[in-house]
Amino acid sequence: MGQQPDFSFHKAERLCSRRLIEALFSGGNKSMSAFPLRVLFMPLPAEAGQPSVSVLVSVSKRRFKRAVRRNRVKRQIREAYRKNKRILVEALEAAGGQRLAVAFLWLSDRLYPSAEVERCVRLLLARVSEQIVPPAALPSDDEQAM
Repeated sequence: MGQQPDFSFHKAERLCSRRLIEALFSGGNKSMSAFPLRVLFMPLPAEAGQPSVSVLVSVSKRRFKRAVRRNRVKRQIREAYRKNKRILVEALEAAGGQRLAVAFLWLSDRLYPSAEVERCVRLLLARVSEQIVPPAALPSDDEQAM
């Protein structure tokens, strides 16, 4: 029997470091949208004992004044990520154990059904995994000097 896929979302997988969050939002990092979500991501140096993906979920108070609605949207995004994170984790493992910092940002002023949110998260995770470059595909220092 094969290994059971990991559908958990542990505290260690959450992006909490202020330094990393500032670096992620400082610009120059890749982002893409699938309305009502935008994803920002930044490669990180590989570290032993660290999860391959660190995730941040943000819903602006400007979008939803009431915390109940903000929390509902954040819960929908976290659940959709938890169920589909293997798309990204498998791509990172295939790329040689790289790490990634990912931020999901809510763009809409209205609530969406959970199935729609999950579809958008799945689409964004697939698009991010396409952007991951395996180490063999990176040009070496000799090739860059030419």
